[in-house]
Amino acid sequence: MSPSNTNKSLKKYNTFGIAASAKEIILLSEIKQLEHIPNLTGCSFIGGGSNILLTDDIDRTVVINQTRGICTVAEDEDYIELAVASGENWHDLVLYCIENNFGGLENMSLIPGSVGAAPMQNIGAYGKEIKDVLTYVSAVEIETLKKVRFTNEACEFGYRESIFKKTAKGKYFITDIGIRLTKRDHKINTSYGDIENYLKEGNITNPTIRNVSNAVIAIRQSKLPDPAVLGNSGSFFKNPIIEQAHFNTLKIKFPDIKSYPTPDGKVKVPAGWLIESLGWKGKRVGNTGSHAKQALVLVNYGGAKGKEVHALALAIQKSVLDTYQIQLDMEVNLM
Repeated sequence: MSPSNTNKSLKKYNTFGIAASAKEIILLSEIKQLEHIPNLTGCSFIGGGSNILLTDDIDRTVVINQTRGICTVAEDEDYIELAVASGENWHDLVLYCIENNFGGLENMSLIPGSVGAAPMQNIGAYGKEIKDVLTYVSAVEIETLKKVRFTNEACEFGYRESIFKKTAKGKYFITDIGIRLTKRDHKINTSYGDIENYLKEGNITNPTIRNVSNAVIAIRQSKLPDPAVLGNSGSFFKNPIIEQAHFNTLKIKFPDIKSYPTPDGKVKVPAGWLIESLGWKGKRVGNTGSHAKQALVLVNYGGAKGKEVHALALAIQKSVLDTYQIQLDMEVNLM
């Protein structure tokens, strides 16, 4: 590493609150700044810092995306298409859309992170994913600074997956995205039990997009720790998808195992259930642990190093694999 006086703390730029440092930090407010950054291909990039785990100091320049902007691309009586800068805060965008009665994002309220991370992860919650409203992703090829636009189809979306996590990983800097939202006759999705219960308790029989958003916010706040209070990156693992035959074998041995069918005939098993069933929920290991209210969330109780959190994640993975023969994949990106 370079001398300590040239190091820059990344603690406030990652929601885990890991006290790692970078060789240099550049705050990016305009895309054109990319042209003036030496050795751009050797840089690391951080948006909202909500989906990363810093396992060590970074002996490279780290670019923090702070670009802003929301503008209208097209509009008619029924729909509006917005172009949104990648550095915008995702939840702030959702609230902006709710305020303006633009429907389509309400089920994804309070997801942490930046807009640029949304297509990378194909973020989703309570029956909706970004792919359902996304029209394009604009990006800059890091090696050449060439501007590229990906259609929805070209993004190769899957469950918490996209081309940006596969063949295009590390090759592009996402500059902005396009989203197409409803202005009237919104398609309200309240199919999840938690949302239905919230609306029923509030005697809401004809829910609006704001009602759905409020429900999702209340549900998430009741289950998930606030990163400002307890460092975390939300769901640490993906929900695994297994073959039906594998699930049938597990069902005989573990009758209480939870599951959801997938469109392709496979079975999705909730990672949170698997982790909780093995006694990890609420268990603390040093300065880290699995959250008491949601086993899927690993937390920093204060002073944890990224390597500690990673070690806990590996232990949980091994535990699940040994018991259920299911490999848990990390949703969080290691840096």
